[in-house]
Amino acid sequence: MLKQILLVGLGGGIGSIFRFLTSVFATKYAVNGFPLGTFMANVLGCFILGICVGVFGKNPTENENLKLLFVTGFCGGYTTFSTFASENIQLLQQQNYTLLVIYTVSSLLVGFLAVAIGLTLGKSW
Repeated sequence: MLKQILLVGLGGGIGSIFRFLTSVFATKYAVNGFPLGTFMANVLGCFILGICVGVFGKNPTENENLKLLFVTGFCGGYTTFSTFASENIQLLQQQNYTLLVIYTVSSLLVGFLAVAIGLTLGKSW
């Protein structure tokens, strides 16, 4: 159990660092208050998760440690749906309904698409 906890913790720490770097990078390109850093982290995280599930799903028992490191740890630390929810509430409170709808719908649709593409690619590797 300790080994699994350490794998998840290591992956989560690395994922959190990459999440921070994504946010720093995206801030340079954000326009009109669109939360680009969170959007990018969610889409990239969904894509990476799809690839990992596809690759590690081929031999689940052999890849359990890698799944803990990358899927539970890294992707869990990298993706930011709690921040996503909070930013949606902020947009709602600011009565910025257009940006709220654009952000919510595009995050969901592009995120689902990224998982599907990543899963397809992961299964083919």
